[in-house]
Amino acid sequence: MKAVSLQTSDGFELSGHLFEPENPNGKIVVVNSATGVKQQIYFAFSEYLAQFGYTVITYDYRGIGKSKPEKLKGFQASMRIWGTQDFKAVTDYIQYHFPHYKKYAVGHSVGALILGMNKDSQKFEKFIFVGTQKAFVGHLNVQTKALAYLGFGVLQPVITRIFGYFPAQYFGLGESLPSGSAKDWRTLILNKKSTNKLLEKINEEYSRILNQEVLVIRAEDDTWLTDKGVKKLMSETYPAMKPEYRLMRTVESKKRTIGHVNFFRSYNRDLWKVIADFIS
Repeated sequence: MKAVSLQTSDGFELSGHLFEPENPNGKIVVVNSATGVKQQIYFAFSEYLAQFGYTVITYDYRGIGKSKPEKLKGFQASMRIWGTQDFKAVTDYIQYHFPHYKKYAVGHSVGALILGMNKDSQKFEKFIFVGTQKAFVGHLNVQTKALAYLGFGVLQPVITRIFGYFPAQYFGLGESLPSGSAKDWRTLILNKKSTNKLLEKINEEYSRILNQEVLVIRAEDDTWLTDKGVKKLMSETYPAMKPEYRLMRTVESKKRTIGHVNFFRSYNRDLWKVIADFIS
């Protein structure tokens, strides 16, 4: 593993890490993180794929992890910028350094949603979606729906206004978020168009022309996901993709927990074989 610097077209420097195998197989995997999740979460998974010859690159979106400024208050970032600028910097990097490699992308939560914001997504052979959906509150179960209305409808905008950013870690929601990213997250939850609303706000979006095969993984104990939300994402945001759905049961996990993030914990490495098989 080695640290790499990724330069965006608007002059921001992102932190990334490259995992290079001893015997490369001519394939590279990009890992797009979930909201507020640092790239370190994906290191064990990346090392696992590297054992099979895959080159893997992880990175932190601006405002997250090692791509975070000293102060988040007033820092300009959004999920749309993560897709149009940050993810684009990664695809530029792999196209320059690995032009002849076959390319694959793992999108975790929002990491799958931003694929439609970058024209280079057309260059990937296959996608893997983990823990992602069209997150509109109307697709959630009753208990989670109540929390979503309270959290994103009331608390999040008020707290973000007070702090100048959203201190998500105090609510068990990952890293603190720049205010623009928090606002986009609120749109995903409260606007019926959800992901499609964010795509409407950028100059160009490519979600409808992506027609690759995609492995769509959902954990049965992920309380934020529903089958309806997952299927809505595929039919309304990525209608041309060819999905293969995989429901992960908690009995498949050594610790009986997968949830929204724990799929990528090292104790769940046995679950990763489905991804290795899909891209092999």
